[in-house]
Amino acid sequence: MSQHLVLTIRIHDQRYHGTSDWPPAPARVFQALVAGVARGNALPGEVVPAFEWMESLPPPIIAAPRVRVGSRVELFVPNNDSDSVDGDPARIGEIRTKKLVLPLLFEEAEPLIYAWPLPADTKHVSTVLEAANNLYQLGRGVDMAWAVGELVDDAGLSLRLADHRGTVHRPGGTDGDNPLPCPASGSLESLMRRHRASTAKLRAEGVGNAARILFSQPPKPRFMSVGYDSSGHRSVYELRDRNDDTKLWAWPLERVVLLTERLRDAAAARLRSAFPDQVDAIERTLIGRKADGRDAAPGAHRVRIVPLPSIGHEHVDCAVRRVVVEVPVDCPLRGTDVHWAFSGLEPMNQVTGEVSPFILAQSNDHRMLGHYRPKNGTRRWRSVTAVALPMEAMRRRIEPSRWSEVPKGASERAGEESRAADAVRTAMRHGGVRASAVEVKVQREPFETRGARAESFADGTRFPKERLWHVELESSELVEGLFLIGDGRFLGLGLMAPVRETRSIFGFTIGVDPARVDGDALVRAMRRAVMSRVQTVLGAQPLGRFFSGHEENGDPAQSEQASHFAVQWDPVRGRLLIIPPHALDHRPPTWDERHNLDVLRRAMDGFIELRAGHAGRYQLSRCVVNETDEYLGPSKSWSSVRPYTVTRHRKGVSAATVLTEDVIAECARRGLPRPMVKVLDFRGVPGRGLEGKLRLDFEVAINGPMVLGRTRYLGGGLFAHLMPR
Repeated sequence: MSQHLVLTIRIHDQRYHGTSDWPPAPARVFQALVAGVARGNALPGEVVPAFEWMESLPPPIIAAPRVRVGSRVELFVPNNDSDSVDGDPARIGEIRTKKLVLPLLFEEAEPLIYAWPLPADTKHVSTVLEAANNLYQLGRGVDMAWAVGELVDDAGLSLRLADHRGTVHRPGGTDGDNPLPCPASGSLESLMRRHRASTAKLRAEGVGNAARILFSQPPKPRFMSVGYDSSGHRSVYELRDRNDDTKLWAWPLERVVLLTERLRDAAAARLRSAFPDQVDAIERTLIGRKADGRDAAPGAHRVRIVPLPSIGHEHVDCAVRRVVVEVPVDCPLRGTDVHWAFSGLEPMNQVTGEVSPFILAQSNDHRMLGHYRPKNGTRRWRSVTAVALPMEAMRRRIEPSRWSEVPKGASERAGEESRAADAVRTAMRHGGVRASAVEVKVQREPFETRGARAESFADGTRFPKERLWHVELESSELVEGLFLIGDGRFLGLGLMAPVRETRSIFGFTIGVDPARVDGDALVRAMRRAVMSRVQTVLGAQPLGRFFSGHEENGDPAQSEQASHFAVQWDPVRGRLLIIPPHALDHRPPTWDERHNLDVLRRAMDGFIELRAGHAGRYQLSRCVVNETDEYLGPSKSWSSVRPYTVTRHRKGVSAATVLTEDVIAECARRGLPRPMVKVLDFRGVPGRGLEGKLRLDFEVAINGPMVLGRTRYLGGGLFAHLMPR
């Protein structure tokens, strides 16, 4: 069983004056330990190797008490500039400056806990534990503190974190989570160097009348920034058959609201009985309102009960067999108390008094949850349970007996879908989703093969069926699950599942007149930018053929099948398109390509500026490239948008013949039917060869994208389909 170095730190007066970080960063704790054992300008010899060993430990888990911001106080203190008043103490009042004090106040008398996982080598642990006894301050000078160090195994640490009434922060958060500085190799040496430099901030330069006193800032300490998440408490439960607990009970998908309400009410009754002093908090955070219907807790503080329909295969029945309960970090109820209330729950039908046919049992099997929580997030999502949108998104209700009398026309249906799409964007904002929707599709039919229509979720709920829609959306940024939107998100409605992207064509608009830019320069700059951003994601790993277009030995990739991504310039709409190899060849992606697509998505997240050297600097905006685009979708006729460059130039025949024969051979290499070719224009380009504009007509419709020729990876040979007249 693994061991952990655990420091339990308590701060006097339950207030903290440190700035810019909460919880206090591990780097701040490391500095406090060093300061505690220092004697004058030196560190005891035995602690130096112990702190150097501590630098190598992985970032710790942190448990911190909940805090609230105290009252702001303005103090006027002497500025460190006595030279401006000739060093006269009587004139100190002239250089006083305003200092703001904004303490954080602890809501409960809970300690700070820092838990470092330990390697096999623990010979320095005793020295660090002894050093913890010397810690006297954490934060600013007024934040007096003391610490206790100890060794704790996995089970003991889990129990402490579960019993802690504050928030638990774990290293490994994504971009945008709480970044905290942590000790790294060289941190101790940088602190010692900074201390030595701070004792000699002033130095004389020159001699005689030319002498000057110069001030130098001491060097900054060296720490690494680590993202911390704070996802609160989450548990997965299974609906076990009451008569045979080895089997799961399947609850109908359309009745997720009824299931959620029964579980919620039964758990609330348990909590009220066990904690009568917390009735208000139970009503506001679990039920969502007080008894009189007012004063609901903010959405970020509410317990979330999420039934998980079974998905992951086209033939699965989508019934509910598992439930996730999430207790956010800001919830006033303890996570362990809430999960106790749900464990072993046997909800009762409040109308008939009948006991449920299942028992709620906690589970360690999170595989179904993984279908709703993509590892690195995704942009495209589809609803599994219908989304309850605001009243303004309601469809016009028609009495079944009058369907033939007052039918809906195409324009009315389009208007309803447009309002619903706008309401989805509002629902994302109200649900606290940072990303916005760049594309929204709404419909009443389910996206899952054995799913349920939107209106079927309305039975027995407060939501009229006209407010319910199934939604597919693409977000502007990566979104991580569990992802729920809409007014019914605390009742099991609006549950979204990630869509595995296979085409994954990235589009970026540049926001200027396309006629004023050099498309070739933009393509080259975009390719360099993509490879640079991907290398940042991969770190020391090589780019690989998918991104570089070269084999491991440096030779260009030689394959009839596309093996690396292409960059294309759309001169009509002013877009840069990044097309993965499987989309170029109209085939499913391989396993390696799926992995590389995930890397590419992470690399392009937040890409907002393209620097193209002499061609200028451009602000980029992500745009949607879907099946209705002129470069995608099926068509029999395709026309050049970017010039086609021949792969081989046969001598002794006309340029038109060369272009015709070459594009026919290129289509054959790409597995396309033989087209009828019409040469619209041609020219010879020094250093590039013969290129021309063509029209291709096929006997059957061909799906896009259509990108052919020798320059297909670098902005050439792009075709758009011609719509039938």
